[in-house]
Amino acid sequence: MAKRALITGVSGQDGAWLARSLLAKGYEVHGAARRSSQGRGWRLSELGIEDAITFHDLDLLEFSNIARTIQSVEPDEVYNLAAQSYVATSFEQPIFTSDVDGLGAVRILEAMRLFAPEGRYYQASTSEMFGKVHAPVQDESTPFYPRSPYGASKLYAHWMTVNYRESYGMFTASGILFNHESELRGPEFVTRKITMGLARIAAGGQQELRLGNLSARRDWGYAREYVEGMWMMLQAPEPDDYVLATGQTHSIREFAEACGRAAGLHIEWEGEGLDEVGRDPDSGKVIIRVDPAFFRPAEVDVLKGDASKAAKALGWTPRTDLEGLARIMMEADLRRENLALRTTT
Repeated sequence: MAKRALITGVSGQDGAWLARSLLAKGYEVHGAARRSSQGRGWRLSELGIEDAITFHDLDLLEFSNIARTIQSVEPDEVYNLAAQSYVATSFEQPIFTSDVDGLGAVRILEAMRLFAPEGRYYQASTSEMFGKVHAPVQDESTPFYPRSPYGASKLYAHWMTVNYRESYGMFTASGILFNHESELRGPEFVTRKITMGLARIAAGGQQELRLGNLSARRDWGYAREYVEGMWMMLQAPEPDDYVLATGQTHSIREFAEACGRAAGLHIEWEGEGLDEVGRDPDSGKVIIRVDPAFFRPAEVDVLKGDASKAAKALGWTPRTDLEGLARIMMEADLRRENLALRTTT
C-alpha cells in the first residue's frame, strides 16, 4: 500500500519539488494550501504534477481546519513547509508571521498528537534562526540568535517540534536548511530577483537592477536536492534535527556575477557602500545599483552551514555549486524571456 504524505505549502518552491519527488517514489500525495482565487500555483503546473495531487484547503491560523484535514487524510508523513517565508515582510507583519510560522506549526503538531500520533512530522526550520552567528560555521549545536521576526518565529516552531518529540514520543524532525534556491523560487527573494532582472536586461526589457546589501553572504544550494534531505529525515530509524547546507558561502555580489556570466553579461563593480554600482564594461551602462530601501532593519551578515551530521546519518550531500545553481536559474528565466543561455568566460 502506498505511503500517504501531506504537504503544507505545496504550491511553494519546496512543496512543489517535494511533491514531484514523492510522486516519483510512489506516494499518494495530498497538498494543503490556503484557498486562493489564483488556482493551485504556477510551480505545480510547470512541473506537470498538478493533476496528480489531492488538494485540501488549509489555513495554519485555524486549528479545527487543520484537525479535520489530519483526520481525513490519515497521513503517514506530514511535511510542514507552509509559512510567511519572506524575511523583509516579517518586519512589516511580525504578529501575522509569528502566528503562521510559530503557532501554525504547533497547531499541526497538536492535531497529529490527537488524530495521527504514529505519523511522522517534518518541520521546515531555517538557518535564519542562527542570525547573529556565534560560530563561523553553524551546525546543530550552534546557539541560535535570530535577527528577524521570521527567524524568531521559526525558532519557536523548532523548539516545539523538539518538545513534542520528547514529551509525547512522536516522530518529529526539523531540517535546519540553509538558503536553497531554484528556478521555482519566488520573485520576492533576492536570488530570483537577480535572475529575473538580468534576464530582462539581456532581453532589453529592463534597464537596471536595484539590490540591497551586496556584501551579505549566504550558503546557497539547490532546492531540488534539499527536499530529498527532508524525505531522508523521515525515513531515519529515529527522529532528529539536521542541518542541510553546502558548506560554502558567497556574497550577493558574487551570485550576481555568476548569473551575469550565465546570461552573457559582464559585470564590473565600482564605488563603495550606497554608491557602488555594477557596470557592463562593453556598453558602459550601469546595470546594478544599491538601493537602501532593500536593507533589513537588522542584517544577518554571513551564514555558512556544516551538514556533516546529515552526510553521516542520512547519506545526504549537496551536488550543485554556486555556478551550477546560477546557470540553472538563469537558463529558466532566459527561457521565460525567450532567450538562450549565453555563458561568458
